[in-house]
Amino acid sequence: MLADYIAKMIEEMLNEGNGTLELQRNEMANRLGCVPSQISYVISSRFTPERGYVIESRRGGGGCIRIIRKQMGQDEYLMHFFCAIGSSIDEREALAYLKNLLGNSCITEREFCIAGAALSNAALSSLPPSIRNTVRADLFKQMILSLMKNR
Repeated sequence: MLADYIAKMIEEMLNEGNGTLELQRNEMANRLGCVPSQISYVISSRFTPERGYVIESRRGGGGCIRIIRKQMGQDEYLMHFFCAIGSSIDEREALAYLKNLLGNSCITEREFCIAGAALSNAALSSLPPSIRNTVRADLFKQMILSLMKNR
């Protein structure tokens, strides 16, 4: 519940700052009555590259964290995802990427369902567990390339 509140507050601050926010973790934690690590947890788990955010942190002098919401065209957005997938991706990460693509109108609800099924552990169950995440990454990258070619 607290994590949801923190995430919502950060999102509102990002909206007010036109997609850019600089905050001091300790200051925000004091304001909310929580520990600074709770702020760090929310930032590291909810404001990730696969969700379209860039995080920069500076140490010393109280330190601060800068959160930037990336604004990209669809092709640039797809290329960002292509590069971010890397050589291995688990089912949870793939689903997070797909939700982000859906939320940014890069794919339709139907494409989301089809890709989610194709990238699921159930679809890859005949493969040895040691290679599933690598095969999933290869499949996902090919899907993204197909989207880029057919725009």
